[in-house]
Amino acid sequence: MKNALALLIYLLFLCPSLSAAAEIPPLEGIIEPNELVQFSSQVPGILEDVKVDRGTWVKRGQVIATLKSGVQQAAVDLAKAHVDFGKRKLLRNEALIKKQLISIHDKDEIETEIRFAELELAEAEQQLALRTIKSTIDGVVVERTGAAGEYVGEDPFLTIASIDPLSVEVVVPAAYYGMIRKGSDAQLEVTDPITGKYTAKVAIVDQIIDAATSTFAVRLELPNPQKQLPAGLKCLVNFN
Repeated sequence: MKNALALLIYLLFLCPSLSAAAEIPPLEGIIEPNELVQFSSQVPGILEDVKVDRGTWVKRGQVIATLKSGVQQAAVDLAKAHVDFGKRKLLRNEALIKKQLISIHDKDEIETEIRFAELELAEAEQQLALRTIKSTIDGVVVERTGAAGEYVGEDPFLTIASIDPLSVEVVVPAAYYGMIRKGSDAQLEVTDPITGKYTAKVAIVDQIIDAATSTFAVRLELPNPQKQLPAGLKCLVNFN
């Protein structure tokens, strides 16, 4: 027992080579977009206008494309006319209603007609809104394959990448499992073609080890407010 304890003390405190082995060496990482969104259309149709091109910076909620919508706009206008007519009809009969010259049943019919017209209007407006495509993220357009006059549907015609923050994907040997904690900092060094050192934060530590490669994946979050770093770069990551 004493011999075992003495050996443990030696391994922990008196053997520098084994202590150094417990540290995680610098590992190669890949800097990637935080999100990569491919945009298609919820409804099939003909593109009327694509308002952005490759390299364009867009904001969340910005209109990036519209589909031809003449039929849908006409449906909205017709539904609005029905609503307006019903409200005018109800207004004209207000005096008769107060004098009880119109039955409760007739009044209910008029109000129900207005309600139905309002529901039809809401549906028509929703159908029209589907013809306008908006960005769901802040980012830069990295690919555009659609143009005005082309038919679109489920297939993507525009791709937008979010690069603030960036994601850094690192494959870590299983021997270091448990040594990397979510929320901890890591130091990144980029050497080619942009040189610089950056601090990232551990966002995800996979809970599954790949049996074939005996590795697990770690994702870092790298702030990029000035957009100075492009995605696609390799880097060295130091977790110590």
